[in-house]
Amino acid sequence: METLIREARHSVVHLEQRDEYSAEPEYLGWLEAGKRTDLRAMGAYMAPWKEFVGEVTAKGVVMRRARIVSEPLSDYIEWEHALTEFNVEAGEQVRWLSRRDAYDLLTPTADFYVIDSQLVAFNFNAGDGTSLREYEYVSDPVRVGPVVASFEQVWNRAVDHADYKPARRGLLSPDAT
Repeated sequence: METLIREARHSVVHLEQRDEYSAEPEYLGWLEAGKRTDLRAMGAYMAPWKEFVGEVTAKGVVMRRARIVSEPLSDYIEWEHALTEFNVEAGEQVRWLSRRDAYDLLTPTADFYVIDSQLVAFNFNAGDGTSLREYEYVSDPVRVGPVVASFEQVWNRAVDHADYKPARRGLLSPDAT
């Protein structure tokens, strides 16, 4: 994926829709510490991604990531939410959309990247979130167009990372009756 992203000329978008992904040792350490690990200390873990995003965006490529998530957040997504400041610092734009607010959107069932609105890379995971490192690449404009449109629908409805306040376990959302 990194090679395709590096070759992007204008844009890279990424839609994530799972509540669990593979459990990195850093995530497991955060859990074991009662979710109290100093996330700034995670800078070393995020440094390669920050450098990569910085290189790509320095060429003028816009990188956007949208996450459709269940609320209350799973532990894994709560960890991702806490780390997202590193994505933003690197130049990636990130938005969040509650699954409750996305139920009527038609999106592909797999996570995906879209490079320059011309190539879709669908990525697949096992049920436990482990990446299968398998991608399906699609460049047929008839198939790419709806995927691009689905991302834009999610993006337009989603909340910017700086403004997103996820529902916490045990708390009802303000709209709940």
